Amino acid sequence: MIQSFPCRGTALRYADLSAAARAEGRDIQAYPYVIRVLLENLLRHRAWGAAVSEEEIGRLWDWRRHPGADLPLHVARVILPDSSGLPVLQDLAALRDAVAQAGGDAAQVDTRIPVDLIVDHSLQVDYWGDTGAVQRNLRREFERNDERYRFLKWAQQAYKGLRVITPGIGIIHQVNLEYLAPIVVRQPRPDGDWAYPDFVIGGDSHTPMVNALGVLGWGVGGIDAEAALLGHAYTFPIPEVVGVRLHGAIEAPALTTDAALLVTQQLRAAGVVGSMVEFFGPAVAALGVPERATIANMAPEYGATCGFFPIDARTLDYARMTGRDDEQLALIEAYARVNLLWRDAGQAAPDYSRVIDIDLSAARPSVAGPRRPQDRMDATDVAADFRRRLSAPLSEGGFDVATAAAAAHPPGRDAVGHGSVALAAITSCTNTSNPSVMMAAGLIAQKALARGLMPPAWVKRSLAPGSRAVTRYLESAGLLTALQAQGFHVIGYGCTTCGGKSGPLDSEVADAITEGGLVAAAVLSGNRNFEGRIHKLLRANYIGSPAMVVLYALAGRIDVDFEHEPLGPGTDGAPVYLRDVWPSQEEIAALLPLASDPALFAEVYDPANLDSAIWRDLPAPAGLHFPWDPDSQYLVEPPFFKAEPGRDALADLAAGLARGRVLAAFGDSLTTDHISPSGEIPADTPAGLYLIDKGVAPRDFNTYVARRCNHHVMTRATFANIRIKNALVPGVEGGVTRHYPSGQFMPVVEAAAAYRDAGEACVILGGKDYGMGSSRDWAAKGSALLGVRAVIAESFERIHRANLVGMGVLPLAFAPGQGWRQLGLTGAETLRFENVADGVLKGEPIDVIAEDGERRIRFQTYAQVLTHAERKLMAEGGIPASVLNAFLTDTAAADTAHC
Repeated sequence: MIQSFPCRGTALRYADLSAAARAEGRDIQAYPYVIRVLLENLLRHRAWGAAVSEEEIGRLWDWRRHPGADLPLHVARVILPDSSGLPVLQDLAALRDAVAQAGGDAAQVDTRIPVDLIVDHSLQVDYWGDTGAVQRNLRREFERNDERYRFLKWAQQAYKGLRVITPGIGIIHQVNLEYLAPIVVRQPRPDGDWAYPDFVIGGDSHTPMVNALGVLGWGVGGIDAEAALLGHAYTFPIPEVVGVRLHGAIEAPALTTDAALLVTQQLRAAGVVGSMVEFFGPAVAALGVPERATIANMAPEYGATCGFFPIDARTLDYARMTGRDDEQLALIEAYARVNLLWRDAGQAAPDYSRVIDIDLSAARPSVAGPRRPQDRMDATDVAADFRRRLSAPLSEGGFDVATAAAAAHPPGRDAVGHGSVALAAITSCTNTSNPSVMMAAGLIAQKALARGLMPPAWVKRSLAPGSRAVTRYLESAGLLTALQAQGFHVIGYGCTTCGGKSGPLDSEVADAITEGGLVAAAVLSGNRNFEGRIHKLLRANYIGSPAMVVLYALAGRIDVDFEHEPLGPGTDGAPVYLRDVWPSQEEIAALLPLASDPALFAEVYDPANLDSAIWRDLPAPAGLHFPWDPDSQYLVEPPFFKAEPGRDALADLAAGLARGRVLAAFGDSLTTDHISPSGEIPADTPAGLYLIDKGVAPRDFNTYVARRCNHHVMTRATFANIRIKNALVPGVEGGVTRHYPSGQFMPVVEAAAAYRDAGEACVILGGKDYGMGSSRDWAAKGSALLGVRAVIAESFERIHRANLVGMGVLPLAFAPGQGWRQLGLTGAETLRFENVADGVLKGEPIDVIAEDGERRIRFQTYAQVLTHAERKLMAEGGIPASVLNAFLTDTAAADTAHC
């Protein structure tokens, strides 16, 4: 089924989907586009000699009849942010050392496919409010991360397939969209040049943003990324594919962000967790790539693996605008058309597992919060909802503030109170990649300025675009000056507040919040607002459009009724309302051509502009092996490759689970932010106390993200989010648990050590959607290092479940309708697991016997180990042990052949 097609005078080889379908007696046009991309991947790699069987391809042809069957995929590239990318490269450096120590060829430990690492997660908002903030924040970023960045420069020369996009360029997913993604790949091979679809996995959960370009991609943990970039097949289960029919049009005053929040709310409610979502319908052709990207970016929030928009004319328009050259544009169109990966407007929809209808005209100006991105509400409902939550108990989603205390601290424009907006951040690739919502924010700032309305002084304001192109077009539109006048100065190019790097609040504001026990708020144009993520002092966090960020900053409080209350007084003393500053669609549209100039993107992504003098002048070691510094508190050689090769890990797991203890028990929607926080490191936590003991001053703690290459810090950070709620210690927030049988309260890390010393395995109990949120491999790595051998939950989010398997931690699901609360477990029980090996390898039930004195509860669980490859990983002890075994086996085989 290998054919050729002409492209600009050259014949390019490709795996012909239509011919393959005809040979099977099938109609390729009936298949969802995501399934077509997966089929192409299997067919091409079989032609290239990979271990892809006829049976595996056959099951994909009948994809709806074989949900969960193994797909041995080979991705075209891997993309990583520094937050997960540095630990990946650190693991490769440690793997090289382990292979060398075992007598293997360390040079073979290298990247086998292209890998892009974008440094975007380390920027903090230390400085804000003036035009010098960009450079001061960048210098402070280099000061804090000197060791990490020197390691990255070493990695640039140590790994042949690695490209580093240096600090100060932009956010991973926006840079991927605007610059990195080829959409269609051209690769020379011995039998000629080949063309095939770009297919990427990324070490950040919002990788699906590139789905807006017709590029299939999704987020994985860094553990999975390691195996893929080493050239291993990436085994993925055949998914459910849900078609989402978009109809209607986004109507003023709603913006694209409002539509994305509506889609998120409705798809999360419809239950698409772990599914592939493919958008179609009459509304799609009217959505440009930036609008599609805002919707696709939120795929992790609605729980899907991806949110896919197939290649069409809009894809070419965007690729042309952002500077892809004529040769690449011709390749994209010719290949997509000849291999039926192109979609024309009005084309009949493929057959999906099920179809969900969403009317975009139902979108209204809205925000989501105060704790989860799927909890969308109309902006008109926010004030009443906040006031209700203020005195409602924590168990009902409230803040548990006494009525008298709430009345004593009313919000206003004169002083900070409950509901005051202490932080307003225009940030995140979700929205800064969309010129229409950015122009709307700038126009609101401009109109408010003309009326003399300014935010209260206590509101910390920042603008962190996803690429430098945003700054250029805002400047060309005359809106950057207005945003700056309102306090929204550009502070740098990175994730910042959206990733928990919001930096400090003004000291007087922080003191007022602390002393008054205030429930203050943050409003950001991001995609995540989980508890404890944005800022440790801010308990109410809302995400919305950049326009909403400016509006709430102007009001200075979250409980403002935009329909009936003014934002504040203008210079003439007259009240200024939302309707006075909201821009029309015509005003926004008139400015959009300024954001679509190819010359702008050509300048921004000119190779000469893709690093800085500060990066070029940074000294770094060279050579095959990284010289570990035993005194470093940033780069500590990881322990994951110390296991004895060839051990029977499954037998060890079964033996360990013969006697287990509950380390912690959680309710529904425990996020990876709860399990492994990303923001600042409080001095009074186990991680903070560890750093102090090592001579690190609190000022130099940096963030958990920056310390991810120090497993001593990260193990102490696991289950230590300041807002995590462990049912073993009701009414207490933070990384504390109850140790049994002593009954003592203690930090989680201390209880884990006590259980380990007693020869008892640690077990976690969870509810629904355990591990939702970021693709944070440290949530699994930290669990493993604490001694957690199993997690029993009602359901798991896809990435974290795969990460647990990758670290040899067994994810188990309760029987449908059951959970630890329904079974009456308290956490005081000892747990005994039976039939572990057959449960993992054969899918049989794993019995758990929970005993507490004379009380005995027996229940069944089911291993969430979904593919043959995952079962093999569990038998080997996880990905680190597996890849080490593979390298040593290859070396032994080569030595035998040589003899």
